[in-house]
Amino acid sequence: MHRRQFIKNTGLIAAFTGMDLGQLKGYGTHTMKNIEVIQTGSDFEREKLVRPFGFKGAYLTELWQVASRLETASGIKKTGIATQSVLYGDADLFAAHSETEGNALMYLVAGHALKLIKKTPFRDPVRLLDAIFPRLLAAAKQLTGKTDLNTNFVYNALVSADNAAWLLYGAENNFSTFDEMVPAAYKKGLSHKNNKVAIMYQVPYGMPVQDLQQAAAAGYFVFKIKTGYPGTTAEMLEKDMARLTQVHHALKDLRTAQTPNGKLIYTMDANGRYEKKEWLMRYLDHARKIGAFEHILFYEEPLAEQNEEDVSDTGITIAADESVHNETSAIRRIEQGYKAMVLKGIAKTLSMSMKIAALAAEKQIPCICADLTVNPVLIDWNKNLAARLMSFPGVGMGFMETNGDMNYRNWKNMQGYHPLAGASWTQPKNGVFELNEDFYQQSGGIFLPSPHYREIIQQPH
Repeated sequence: MHRRQFIKNTGLIAAFTGMDLGQLKGYGTHTMKNIEVIQTGSDFEREKLVRPFGFKGAYLTELWQVASRLETASGIKKTGIATQSVLYGDADLFAAHSETEGNALMYLVAGHALKLIKKTPFRDPVRLLDAIFPRLLAAAKQLTGKTDLNTNFVYNALVSADNAAWLLYGAENNFSTFDEMVPAAYKKGLSHKNNKVAIMYQVPYGMPVQDLQQAAAAGYFVFKIKTGYPGTTAEMLEKDMARLTQVHHALKDLRTAQTPNGKLIYTMDANGRYEKKEWLMRYLDHARKIGAFEHILFYEEPLAEQNEEDVSDTGITIAADESVHNETSAIRRIEQGYKAMVLKGIAKTLSMSMKIAALAAEKQIPCICADLTVNPVLIDWNKNLAARLMSFPGVGMGFMETNGDMNYRNWKNMQGYHPLAGASWTQPKNGVFELNEDFYQQSGGIFLPSPHYREIIQQPH
């Protein structure tokens, strides 16, 4: 099902066509071109998953890939790509609708973002995002009927348009590399050049331990364990601890040349499923009991977003993810003892990720780049961030997650949609992406068009 048929069938977007942002003024700079978008277009395709993919106490079976095209008054056209994950964006909304309905709602929000962008000239995409986000959030709440809609849902809907805006910004100002494209205010946070980025191998609910052993044999050495199983608190903790025991039993005696002590690394991600710190501490006590604690490098977003407890006494690094929507929320988490930040340029927009990266660099807080089960093209958008972050303490390289290869049915074909498919830096080697000068010169291929995603917008409807 394509965009025009979808909108014809729903008719929902019509309610939001009358909004007018007016002209954005006061950029404070005259060095960059003023960019005016005069035409937009979008479409999507559905990509099925190999098996139900579980996190946040629920399961996905497919992910929509969205392409959004922006055309400027000077005739430049660029297409941005996004992977929608409604479950990541707002788990309550996901639970209240069918999977298709949830994706449809996010796609409509993405369409409304394009309408706002046509009314908002901009100097750079960060200020474009600042200008349209409040109106888009208000429209998204009305569209979904959810007054407490999580802002991550709206950020996720914005990714394809934000990526297209960055490509326009680069083209209009004659930037040919990612480094040139980063505005001066954000360069400090993205000033490093890692020659290796460790791949966080995701361990979702139910993955056979044989798969983990095969991954370790292939050279993977960082295993990201999804916690927060479905069920009551007691059931969740019991299943989470049993899963850790299972994983640790399979991996504890294996060794790697990629870490200083030769041991494999575990990270955890509860996606905010633990409502109280005491539950987290019980999990960590279990990790100590079975000998897994010394393998844990950090734990992503264990506590519910509303939880304000200090985590500086947990004995491990706690990383903030879903609860960081902007610089203010990032500072709040740092004050509560969070010692790492999770960047999701492919989920919360590159624009917002640059802001958080700059703040983290100022505070000497390390960052990692997590995945959204994105397609191969978006992996390299994310890799451009991970490549330029300061190396994670104690490991000496950047960190990023990618799990599309284990989750998409159509992965081999999707790899062919990458404009530089087969480049050495797109291929995992011993659990890392090795980044050479070609990667930095090519910027991971993000400036080159993907014919597949560009053409889905132009297919007959």
